[in-house]
Amino acid sequence: MNQTSTQGAFRDVPFMGVIWVVHEASKLGFVNGHPDWCNLGQGQPEVGEMAGAPPRHASIELEPGDHAYGPLGGTPELRVAIASHYNRLYRKGKKSQYTAANVCVAQGGRLALTRIFAALGEGSVGYQLPDYTAYEDMFALQLSRVQPVPIRARAEDGFQLPIERIASEIEEKGLSAFLVSNPCNPTGNVIQGRDLAALVELARSPGTTLLLDEFFSHFIYTQDGKPGAGPVSAAEYVEDVEREPVLVVDGLTKSFRYPGWRVGWTLGPAPLMETLARAASSIDGGPSRIAQRAALAVLEPKRADQETKALREVFAMKRNLMVERLEKMGVRFARRPESTFYGWGTLEHLPPPLNDSMTFFRAALERKVLTVPGEFFDVNPGKRRRGGSPYRQWMRFSFGPPMDNLMLGLDRLEQLVRAAR
Repeated sequence: MNQTSTQGAFRDVPFMGVIWVVHEASKLGFVNGHPDWCNLGQGQPEVGEMAGAPPRHASIELEPGDHAYGPLGGTPELRVAIASHYNRLYRKGKKSQYTAANVCVAQGGRLALTRIFAALGEGSVGYQLPDYTAYEDMFALQLSRVQPVPIRARAEDGFQLPIERIASEIEEKGLSAFLVSNPCNPTGNVIQGRDLAALVELARSPGTTLLLDEFFSHFIYTQDGKPGAGPVSAAEYVEDVEREPVLVVDGLTKSFRYPGWRVGWTLGPAPLMETLARAASSIDGGPSRIAQRAALAVLEPKRADQETKALREVFAMKRNLMVERLEKMGVRFARRPESTFYGWGTLEHLPPPLNDSMTFFRAALERKVLTVPGEFFDVNPGKRRRGGSPYRQWMRFSFGPPMDNLMLGLDRLEQLVRAAR
């Protein structure tokens, strides 16, 4: 008699790249926070006390209404706080200001993006390669309506797409929207200044909607590794917040180091925020009132500025350490990271077989170090694009962990490479 499959009516759902890495590590005993493991693949920043930052938010007093369902797009109080946060940082002196109506809160960034994908109409949506792994499944769920159009960044350009190339792709392929993580996961690149202003300009002429995933907006460094002067956001270059189809997605996960709170948001024209709230009615039912109440204290201006200034100072030091140590091992960067807490390096100069990212990943796991093979960032919705990934010798290294754990992980990688020579 045939045995009934436990899969039943369910399809086989693969792990997203970073989650697959953690799953494979767990087979060898890895658990988050284990002091003898070094997660140089992690997608979250260190979450404990940090030099120069305010004390971690540790308590919250609830009100009776917090036990009830909340508004689909977020509480009025938090939406006002988020709008004020953006106006204070990016829109001083500008006539057009964000209001609560320009904000839609979600239970984390991936959910905010999922709402956006669910609300997209029929059309072609451009995106860069390499980019954030989760976009693959978000696109894949909407393939009956949305046509993904990849635009591959080149190593000789430091994996940064020139704005002129984005513009030509939009015009030639009639893209209805363009999606990009900026700052970029995994490359650590950031579009800023005149280039970011030019990118926003593209949303005015042909009417292409810009979807900007800005979760690393405060992790900004200079080319020589010093802390950046401040955050970067397309919100600075929008002329009319109600008329320009520019959607900014961010939250408390990365820049404020509260990933477990699952507080994210989208900023954009009020009618589009209403559309996203309608999408939420069938997808998730709206964000937690409790997490939103806690978020109010985190976004208090003085506290927020202290946290993000300290973030740049501490992570710039960790960035410099990782870049220096990896380069000494033979890892090469097409461009050293100017944002995020990732380094995107090629292994091609390492001794075989460590010059293959999947082999390197397995060998590093044996030394209790996690890394993320580059092919996971070759976003390929529905696996429709054939052929091998060009990123099989590329690896994403994270300097998200605390300094002592980062140093331990780099020591172990150095030992791994030395043993192979």
